[in-house]
Amino acid sequence: DAALTMLAKVEELKPIFVAKGLPEIEIGVGLNTGFMNVGDMGSMYRRTYTVLGDAVNLGSRLESLTKFYGVKLLVGEGTFDSAPQFLYRIVDKIIVKGKREPVLVYEPVCRLEDASEGRKQRVEQYNQALEHYYSREWDAAEKILRQLHKADPERKLYKMYLERIDELRYEVLPDDWMGVFEHRSK
Repeated sequence: DAALTMLAKVEELKPIFVAKGLPEIEIGVGLNTGFMNVGDMGSMYRRTYTVLGDAVNLGSRLESLTKFYGVKLLVGEGTFDSAPQFLYRIVDKIIVKGKREPVLVYEPVCRLEDASEGRKQRVEQYNQALEHYYSREWDAAEKILRQLHKADPERKLYKMYLERIDELRYEVLPDDWMGVFEHRSK
């Protein structure tokens, strides 16, 4: 809730900034849930209050990836599992720099109770397209993604998956292909 509220407030501030001739503000938020060390750390000469751990690192990577995917908010599987009250769009299966295991990342679209039937339907269609994609059912995935892209050409995810399908359709993929995209930078 806090992240979606924060993003909504940023949208409210944009016209005020423009009216005052200030630079446009854009933010991305990455959230992840998991175990971490939190507290005052360091020596008696140099201390800092911080958080450390894989869960924190993934949250930081997700924040960095919001621009890549053209979304404002990305969450990891732990957050997805812990917050079922939201409507989620599957974004990608990824491996982030420094890790070997893939994780699913999601975009919380809105609270389920606030989702219109049309919005729910579009997100369900998109998630179905990704199920086809991960099953290598290129034609079925492409058909749904083209319909969604036609209705919302600005959504970067639709175009990204259409481009991936165009490339993958003609490749010989290994039997263990899982559709994982590896991000090599932080």
